[in-house]
Amino acid sequence: MLFINNFINYVSSKTFIELFFLLWYFFIFDFTRYFLSDIFLCCYFIFFGKKFRERERIALKKLNTFKPLVSIIVPGMNEGKHLDELSDSLKFQSYKNFETIVVDDGSDDNTNNIGRRLEAENKITLFLKNKTRGGKASAANFGLRYAKGQFIVHMDADTSLRYDAIEKVIMPFFFDMNIGAVAGDVRVRNVNASIATNMQAYEYIKNISLGRAVNSRLNILRIVSGAFGAFKTEYLQRIGGWDIGPGLDGDITVKIRKLKKRIWFENAAVSYTNTPDTFKKLANQRYRWSRSLIRFRLRKHLNVFNIFSKDFNIFNFLSFTENVFFNVGLNFKWWFYIFFLLLFAYHDVKYLILLNYLLYVLLNTVQFIVCLFFLRKTLLLNEKLLIFYLPLAPLYTGIYLRIVRTYAYISEALFKMSYKDKWNPWKVSEKAEKEKF
Repeated sequence: MLFINNFINYVSSKTFIELFFLLWYFFIFDFTRYFLSDIFLCCYFIFFGKKFRERERIALKKLNTFKPLVSIIVPGMNEGKHLDELSDSLKFQSYKNFETIVVDDGSDDNTNNIGRRLEAENKITLFLKNKTRGGKASAANFGLRYAKGQFIVHMDADTSLRYDAIEKVIMPFFFDMNIGAVAGDVRVRNVNASIATNMQAYEYIKNISLGRAVNSRLNILRIVSGAFGAFKTEYLQRIGGWDIGPGLDGDITVKIRKLKKRIWFENAAVSYTNTPDTFKKLANQRYRWSRSLIRFRLRKHLNVFNIFSKDFNIFNFLSFTENVFFNVGLNFKWWFYIFFLLLFAYHDVKYLILLNYLLYVLLNTVQFIVCLFFLRKTLLLNEKLLIFYLPLAPLYTGIYLRIVRTYAYISEALFKMSYKDKWNPWKVSEKAEKEKF
């Protein structure tokens, strides 16, 4: 109680200018970034919502008139346990003109038997098997060779779809002919498995369902999730398909952007995927994701920053700049801020940490309320109840994920650890490093 009284007295004794100076990281970066994003999205739907809904209605009518064949490619290793649930979710899709191609990348479980059975039962169209594991990119490209559709939907085997997800993820191609790829909305299926999945579910809703909608409207969206996304087949063939990962979903999105095609995010195309259920497993996943940012943004596709190139594109430049600045730059600037507090406000640091925490809880609450409003038609009850976990959000996103990202960035920048990741066969990674993939 004494600490609370001292905290209240400390805050009330400071002017706004003094608090701004001490809390500059929050006010200059995170508050500005997320508050402005929410304001932008609200204004966008207020001014353009009616026009967009009409454009969507016309696009759906065109889609259902032409009914193009869609090829769903599902690459994976040891994913047999998910294939029945996947085929069931596809069976009830509102859009029916699709083929399903499952590619087994050298599995040593019962994937082959399950895949062959589903093929014989006509629950999937084609089952392909790589006898030797070649990595996810190799499996996806194998499926692409056999695909007959005008559009490709890439899915993970453990992804299941809302009943109208295929229809919704293909629809944007019919209201803007310059769209090269459409990112589906990915939500967490195992929401209540653990605290780790609770926090990921909140993170996915905030950063994917809401954050990618903002980036899409600004034309700086930089990733189509490998869990669920759609592409025009002709563009995939033109760029040669997927390159070696990890990070192949972000990489192929950049390659399509370099064709001067737009990347769209479709909130209504909802999918569900399982996420790591422990913080240790989650850290391993995020090491891989964060290392790919250094590997692809700051190595392979560094030429995006070259303003003198004849292929320079301002939106690609802004997309990369936003990605690197907010994910890498501000990650390290946060450590500088902690040093700043210890140097200039050592005696009051306990009050400032609490005040920072309370401000981030408030900001996360406002953001989640915005999410509840914009996603009210597709959010499930267990997703809405995540509001009770918001007090943990600053600890998860503000401390845990920052530590994970910092380690990943440094290890990749200094030691190229992504090439040593067991996610790919070592021979594939060795070749990728030599060819600078």
